[in-house]
Amino acid sequence: MQVLPIALSAVAAGAVAPGLRQGLVDGGHTVKNYRGAQLACPLGIVLVVGVALALGGLEALYVLRIHDAPFLAVGPVFVLGVAALGLFDDGYSGASRGWRGHGAAVRRGEFPTGLVKAVGTLGLAAYVAAGVGESAAGTSYVLRGYGDQTPHLGPDVLPYLLTVLVLVLATNLFNIVDLRPGRAVKGLALVTIGCVIAQGSEIVDGFGTYLGAVAVVAVYDLRERGILGDTGANLLGAVAGLMLVTTISSTLGLALCAAALLGITAYGEFRSISAFVERTPGFCHLDSIGRIHNPRKDASA
Repeated sequence: MQVLPIALSAVAAGAVAPGLRQGLVDGGHTVKNYRGAQLACPLGIVLVVGVALALGGLEALYVLRIHDAPFLAVGPVFVLGVAALGLFDDGYSGASRGWRGHGAAVRRGEFPTGLVKAVGTLGLAAYVAAGVGESAAGTSYVLRGYGDQTPHLGPDVLPYLLTVLVLVLATNLFNIVDLRPGRAVKGLALVTIGCVIAQGSEIVDGFGTYLGAVAVVAVYDLRERGILGDTGANLLGAVAGLMLVTTISSTLGLALCAAALLGITAYGEFRSISAFVERTPGFCHLDSIGRIHNPRKDASA
């Protein structure tokens, strides 16, 4: 496992986090959290800046021949693209929430920012899953099996469509679960652990540029120093989705993963995920780790 991408990403995020957080507060960019406290938002901007600085720094090390091999990040177009869509939603979102809320808004003749985010995420997922965003070495950012080929009407169509679906659903799901401090970060941690168990620690190599920054922002999130917002939740969901489609090698596995994500998403549309977490002992304990307030005393979302 390569340590430098993780370390550089963490250092970059740690360096900009205090100033960016204070800038959000000074600029009036705060929202109420589940307890009614006004917190800086979107703190996910720290992730975007930290990751961007790390990507540039790592590429500079290679170009300047300080390091003899490029550090390849998996799907930066998708990760930073959906984060930008989340930032747009954070800045201009209306009252509609969830797929049902967006559908109602469309029927009223509106085009909510959440729908813009959803459509944009779908487009980016379709682009990245097609394998067109490749490294100079010719390695696909996402699917090793696709290489430089574009999907066609044949055996590759189904895995391609399932890959797009997993990417979109994972990104959306992290927005749904990001209702309490540290919950989305812990979700990414669980996905990372699962992928490492399935494929070994080398799976982290392409994601270290993101994980270092996430570790820094996790501290701010858990200590209620800020709220990730859609900017941060989108980025975390994108990284989780890319980890899943990079790890899962079979069409059946992608189908099962998509079904699971779809099921949780559907549940979140009609029921409270927070209420489920808080009444389920194992999930409630995990949810409480690192937090400064006991989730058992939280009001249901």
